[in-house]
Amino acid sequence: MRALTYTRFELVRTFRNARLLIFALGFPLALYLVIAGPNRGAQDLGGSGISLRLYYMVSLVAFGAMMSLISTGARIASERTDGWTRQLRITPLPARAYLNAKLATGYAMALATIALLATAGLALGVRLPAVRWLEMVGLLLIGLLPFAALGVLLGHLLTADTIGPAAGGLVSLLALVSGNWFPLGDGLLQDVAQFLPSYWLVQASHVALGGAAWSTTGWLVIGGWTLALGVLARSAFRRDTERVCTGRRGNLAG
Repeated sequence: MRALTYTRFELVRTFRNARLLIFALGFPLALYLVIAGPNRGAQDLGGSGISLRLYYMVSLVAFGAMMSLISTGARIASERTDGWTRQLRITPLPARAYLNAKLATGYAMALATIALLATAGLALGVRLPAVRWLEMVGLLLIGLLPFAALGVLLGHLLTADTIGPAAGGLVSLLALVSGNWFPLGDGLLQDVAQFLPSYWLVQASHVALGGAAWSTTGWLVIGGWTLALGVLARSAFRRDTERVCTGRRGNLAG
């Protein structure tokens, strides 16, 4: 099986999964419409001069994209439980191609989330220059790298039964402490949040609000977390692969 063929198969299978799409794509969209729809006339959120519909559109873009990448782990955990990964080990498909397909699917879902929320924002009257859109999306795609690694790591550490609550709780907590739902202001929470990749993901989305692009600290935090989580994810993947292969050899020997 070729890597490109398997990636295409993963994309088709994922976007045909109605339950997954409702959770990963429908939830951020529904939340945005519930919050921004009745308050579309609010033009000065908290005295910031920013409309409520714009603020929550970009906030939910960051939230939904983060959830899309971390949800990659749920698919990995499910396939480990069902024995699908074991079956793949006896095919010519390289292990790297399996991971690449999962990451490509996660990014495709993140882009779909961004597109849906952008469409909803436009329908509610949000208008942004094209350069702002491009800068925001570009930074978001880079800022999602540590969450791509985190999704793979969780998928190989947790079971199909436990990863749903764990991933959902983690995304909610990160969104809460990173300024996703409200400005953090000055203080201890702001100081701590700057060392989290989720904080800089939110800052990437706030480029659309007129915020500055990442500082040197932002690039270092995203790079550091990507490297650390990438190493851990690779280790967990290799350990899981070796365990599967060892178990298969044992079965053959028996």
